[in-house]
Amino acid sequence: MPVNTAIALFGVMLVLAFIPGVSVLTVSARAVSHGFVHGIVAILGIVLGDIIFISIAILGLSFLIDTLDELYVLLKYVGGAYLIWLGLVLMMNKSPTERHKVVIKTSYLSSFLAGLLITLADQKAVFFYLVFFPAFVDVSILSYGAMGMIIALAASAIFIAKLGYAYMAVKAKLLITYRVYQVINLVAGMVLISIGMVLALKT
Repeated sequence: MPVNTAIALFGVMLVLAFIPGVSVLTVSARAVSHGFVHGIVAILGIVLGDIIFISIAILGLSFLIDTLDELYVLLKYVGGAYLIWLGLVLMMNKSPTERHKVVIKTSYLSSFLAGLLITLADQKAVFFYLVFFPAFVDVSILSYGAMGMIIALAASAIFIAKLGYAYMAVKAKLLITYRVYQVINLVAGMVLISIGMVLALKT
């Protein structure tokens, strides 16, 4: 892949990843409520979901979209219900000192699954990538090395953009005291619940 093509691809993916959306809200909510590391873990879930979609698009496996329609519907409802549950749990958490170490370890998985599920539940992303990548490269003649480079560039752009949002969310949290910790949890919980409802109800 030519260097200029790689730079252009990375730049466009970076700009697109910065566009606020459900994934940004999820990452921000996890970062504010549980800390910067949880925001990163949620981002990793998002990145994995995008890698799966990008791989499907690059390999020309568009036929899988039709055969996986029922799975997408299931993911949509499971992902929505899971985010609603996370939001409810967060709203019931009273203070940062009440979280047991086991709960913290489990919540890392929760953050990862939150990011992964909201990504996999959006089957429109596959169609986007099917149209997007041919604008930069001929996917029919790509080598495995070039495919790996595309995935690495896209994943890096998504990670960097979402990391910026997680960082800003944590910085904003540092400007306040623990006296409003319950308010933060309430707001973050409502955000997750709202995302879950939108995810479950969208067509």
